[in-house]
Amino acid sequence: MQFVHLHTHSEYSLLDGANRIDDLVDRAVALGMPALALTDHGNLFGAWEFQEKARAKGITPIIGCEAYVAYGDRRARKMEPGAPANYAHLVLLAANRTGYSNLIKLSSIGYTEGFYHRPRIDHAVLEEYAEGLICLSACLAGEVARYLQHERYDDAKRTAEWHARVFSDRYWLELQDHGIPKQDQVNRGIIQLSEELGLPLVLTNDAHYMRREDADVHDTLLCIGTGKDKDDPDRLRFHGEESYFKTAEEMAELFPDMPGLLAETVRIAERCEVKVEKQYQLPTFPLPDRFSDPMEMLRHEATEGAKVKYGDPLPDPVRERLGYELEVIENTGYAGYLLIVWDFIVAARERGIPVGPGRGSAAGSIICYTLGITDVDPLEFDLLFERFLNPERISMPDIDIDFCYERRGEVIDYVRQKYGQASVGQIITFGTMKARAVIRDVGRVLGFSPSDTDKLAKLVPSSPGFSLTVSQARKKVGELAELDREDPQVTKLLDYAERMEGLSRHSSVHAAGVVIAPGPLDDYVPVYSDTRTSADTVITQFDMNALEKAGMLKMDFLGLRTLTVIADAARNVEERHGIRVDWEEIGLEDPAVYGMLAAGRTSGVFQFESSLATDKLRAMRCDRFDDLVAVNALIRPGPLDSGMTDVYIARKRGFKPVEYPHPDLAEILEPTYGVITYQEQVMRAANLLAGFTLAEADVLRKAVGKKDAELTDRVLGEFVARAVERGVAKAKAREIAELIRTFGRYGFNKAHSVAYALLSYRTAWLKAHYPAEFMAGLLSSEIGSTDAVVSYIGASRLLGIRVLPPSVKESGYRFTVVDDPDDPTTPGSRRFASGWGRSRVWGTPRSSRSRPRARRPRSRTSWTFSSGSTSASTTRA
Repeated sequence: MQFVHLHTHSEYSLLDGANRIDDLVDRAVALGMPALALTDHGNLFGAWEFQEKARAKGITPIIGCEAYVAYGDRRARKMEPGAPANYAHLVLLAANRTGYSNLIKLSSIGYTEGFYHRPRIDHAVLEEYAEGLICLSACLAGEVARYLQHERYDDAKRTAEWHARVFSDRYWLELQDHGIPKQDQVNRGIIQLSEELGLPLVLTNDAHYMRREDADVHDTLLCIGTGKDKDDPDRLRFHGEESYFKTAEEMAELFPDMPGLLAETVRIAERCEVKVEKQYQLPTFPLPDRFSDPMEMLRHEATEGAKVKYGDPLPDPVRERLGYELEVIENTGYAGYLLIVWDFIVAARERGIPVGPGRGSAAGSIICYTLGITDVDPLEFDLLFERFLNPERISMPDIDIDFCYERRGEVIDYVRQKYGQASVGQIITFGTMKARAVIRDVGRVLGFSPSDTDKLAKLVPSSPGFSLTVSQARKKVGELAELDREDPQVTKLLDYAERMEGLSRHSSVHAAGVVIAPGPLDDYVPVYSDTRTSADTVITQFDMNALEKAGMLKMDFLGLRTLTVIADAARNVEERHGIRVDWEEIGLEDPAVYGMLAAGRTSGVFQFESSLATDKLRAMRCDRFDDLVAVNALIRPGPLDSGMTDVYIARKRGFKPVEYPHPDLAEILEPTYGVITYQEQVMRAANLLAGFTLAEADVLRKAVGKKDAELTDRVLGEFVARAVERGVAKAKAREIAELIRTFGRYGFNKAHSVAYALLSYRTAWLKAHYPAEFMAGLLSSEIGSTDAVVSYIGASRLLGIRVLPPSVKESGYRFTVVDDPDDPTTPGSRRFASGWGRSRVWGTPRSSRSRPRARRPRSRTSWTFSSGSTSASTTRA
C-alpha cells in the first residue's frame, strides 16, 4: 500500500507550519513513500532546498504551493460581493518544467500584484499560467469547499467546472478528514461533484506538523504568529489533532470504502517530474560598438589598465599572470561577469561614491586590480588567482564590493537603470527562532509572566564566544536543569521551545545581497515584495544559498562606514590644507602610523579598535604592513585558541626562534615567522612540496577548511604520497600534513586580510597626520549614535582636540574642523564646531521646541543646552 502526501506545509509557511524540510524528507523515506509534495502557503521559499534534499534521499520532490486565490480581481482591496471570504486556497503542483516556470510566475504575481494581507492570484492569471500545473481543490478553505459549507452547491459546481476546463485532465477534487465540523458535509458534496462531473478524487492530509503529539506545539506556534494567547476565544486555531504527517495505513482508515484514493496520489506523483538543476544565468553586458564580444573588451580594458599600473611595456611577471588569468576567464566564460562589476564600480567612482580597495578572494586577481575593481596588487602580496577562480573546479566568481554606506543605494539604482528594474532584485533572508527568543515567545503564550520568561531565557548562554541551544542548556545549566526537574510548567515550556528552536520565524531582506538576471527575475526565480520596502523593490523568494545553487548572478553591495570616514577626512584635509590625499603616493611605510598602533592608540582605526586587536598590535610592536595583515587573520577564535597568535608574536619579538617545517617553505612562511597563517600559504606549500597545481592546492585548502575528517584524510594522504615522490622524507611529509590539518583549518584568506589592512592603514595614517580632520569624519559617521559620539569625543580629548557646542556661524550638518582663537597658548590649536549638538537639540518635537541657547560657565569643558522643558548637560573636550 503506497501513499504520497500532496498537501504538506513546512516551516516556510511561516509560523503556521512546524515541519523542518529535513524532517519531512526523512519521515517520507522512513515510511517508504516514493515521492513528497511541498505546498507552503503562497510561496516557494523552500522549493530549492526541498527538491535538493529529497533527491539526495532518493524520493521524487513535487514542487508545489497552496495558493491564495481572490474571488474577484487580485488587485481589489475589498471583499468581492457575494463571496464567502476574501480569498480561497488552491493547491498547485508542477508537473513539468513549464509548470515549474508557471508556478514561479503565479507565486510572484501573488506578491507583486495581488498582495493584500496575503499574496493573492485570481482566475485570470490562473488561466494564463495553467499549463504544466496539476491542480487540487484544497482544504476547507478551498473555493469549492467554501461554497459547499455555505450550501451553495451550484456555485461549487460552477467553480469545479471552471477549474476542470482550465486544467483539463490535471484537476482533482480533494477529500480530507481531520475530524473538523462541516468536513463530512463538504466531503459529501465533493463526492457528488465527482460523480456528476466525472472528476477524479484524491485523498490528502493537510500536514502542518509531524506527529499527533505535536498538535499543541503547532497550536502554540499559531499563537506566536498571530500574537494571541492560548485562552483567546477568537484566535485562529486548528480543530483536533489530525493535521500531521500520517502513514499510508492511517490514511487508508479514513475512507475504507474507497481504496483507490491512495493509489491516485501515486498516479499524480508519477506525473510530476521536474528536475531543477544549476544553470548559470548571466545578464548580457551591453558592449560598445567597437568590441565584438565581452572577452575582447575585457582583454582591452585589463591590458590598458595594466599599462597604467605597471608601465608599458609590461614586465614579464605581469604579462604572464595577466595572460594566464585572461585565458582562464575566456575558458570559463566569465568575461561578462567581470565587465558588469567593472562597469558599476566605474560608475560609482564617476559619481564620487567611495569604493573599497577590495574584499574577499577577488583581491587575488590581477585583472581585478588592473580594472580598478580592487586596489590590491596580487603580485606584491603573493596572492593567488586560483583562490578566486579555480580553473579545475569551475564555479561563478564571487565579488563582493564595499561602498560608502551613505551612497550604496545610488549604485544599486544605477544597476537597476542599466539592466532593468524587473531584472535586479534584493535577496530574502529568514529570521529564525533563537533559544532565548523562543523561550520568551512560548512563555508568553503559555501564560508565564514576562519577568519569569525573561529569567528563564537569561539562563541560556547567548554570547558570540559561547552559546547553547535550549536542549544543551537544559543539561548543562544547573539552575535551568533544576527548574526543569521540579516545575512541570517549565518543563512544558522548554519542551515546546526545544521543538520550535531554529524554525523560520519571519522573512526580511538581506542587508547587502543583490541579484541581476538576464531578464525579468520571475522568469528564473520566484520573487516577492516586502511591505517594509519600496513598492517597486523586487526581492527574491530564494535565499542567498538557493540563488547560488540556481546559478543566478548574486553579489553583495555592502555599505562600509569606514569608506565614508576616509572620504570625509580626506575632503577635510583638502579643504583646510589644500593637500589632496593620494594613497598610491603615500605608500605603506610611514613609521608614524606603526608607532601610533604599536603604542595602542587605535581608537577609530578600522578593524583594530577592539581591546584584543589593540593588545596584539602592542604586544608584537607592529612596525610593518605585514603585521597589520597578520593581525587581521590572527585575532579570530581558531588562531587564538590554537596558540597561533601567541607563537607569531613570540617569534616576531625574538622570544622564540623562527622555525620552518621544511627548508623549502622558508620563503613562503618568512613573512609570518614560520606560522601557517593564510590559506594561500597552505596552497603554496602543497604546490612546492607535493607538486600540486595551484588549482589542486585550492581543492586541498577547501577540504581542510571544511573540517571534514574523511575528506581531509584523503587529500592529505595524497599530499604525503606526492611529497614523498618528490624527495621529502615520509615522516617529514606526514608531519607537515598534520601541520596543514591543524593550522590550515584556521587559515584566513590573505587576499581579504590585505584589502582590509589597507583600510586600517589609511584610517591610521589620517589619524596620525590629520587627527582633527579624521576625528571630524569619524564623529560625523556616528552622528546617530550617542554612545559612539561620546566615546569618540573622549578619544578626541586624548588627541588634544576640543569639541565645542554648536555655532550658528561655524557649524555645518557634520562635525566641522575650525581654528581655535580662544586658545592662543597652543599654536595651530584646533577644535570642532559641532553640528551634532545642534541637530540633537533642534530635533526635539515641535511642541516642546524653542530656540536653543548655550550658557557658558567659567569652566571651558562643560556646556548646558536647554530646549523648552528639556535640558541635557554634556561635557565636551
